[in-house]
Amino acid sequence: MLCLFKSHYSIGKSILTLNDPSKVKPDGPDSIFKIAIDNGLKEIVLVEDSLIGFFEAYKRSKELDIKLIFGLRLSIRNSADKEDDSSEHKIIIFAKNKSGCQLLNRIYSKAFCDFAGFLDYETLCDLWDNSALKMAIPFYDSFLHVNKFLFGNAIPNFYFTNPTFFIESNGLVFDHLLKAEVEKFTENQENYPTQKVKSIYYKNKKDAEALMTYKIICNRGFGRNRSLSRPELAHFNSDEFCFESWKENI
Repeated sequence: MLCLFKSHYSIGKSILTLNDPSKVKPDGPDSIFKIAIDNGLKEIVLVEDSLIGFFEAYKRSKELDIKLIFGLRLSIRNSADKEDDSSEHKIIIFAKNKSGCQLLNRIYSKAFCDFAGFLDYETLCDLWDNSALKMAIPFYDSFLHVNKFLFGNAIPNFYFTNPTFFIESNGLVFDHLLKAEVEKFTENQENYPTQKVKSIYYKNKKDAEALMTYKIICNRGFGRNRSLSRPELAHFNSDEFCFESWKENI
């Protein structure tokens, strides 16, 4: 089971940092690299919603001699046409090498400079290189998730690559239903392998409340009266998105 770390550079998603392990204070925020050093991890899989923290992660991994596998979680849809009514869904694009990192930067720039924070499959295909990039389908917010639970109209188009489908189990009530959808879609398809993973947004189960507090702060808005007793965070009812849970599962 792979750890899929996410840092505070993915705003509102994680309370983990990329700080130097030697500078982490006992009462301060937890660092992904400190967790790795303390637990003997030789590689870190980092899945972020932006490229803002990439350079820090790359620099720190070189300093600590830890292999970094970086993935960009991005919104995609069938077409960039304004009249297209297809549903946005998420994919993850991993860089395999230096060329892949350069392509990730081009893809990210294209999505946020030329589009409204998303790409369409045709544009992504034009930028794609299977020798440099690898696609993965996240367990949550994928086209399967959007279509099954949000009545969406997301139609993927994988004619240019063979993605790996991630499967998670984090104690959410719909996990088993979504897992069944993934298994049904990938059944008897050699080109669509599956991989068990765990998304990690905080170190220990007790830190779930700290993430909740952070999410409340990041999602403040006019007319909203959120608190720990009334967070109004959809599906935030599990403390399993942590490294402690991953260790228990393996």
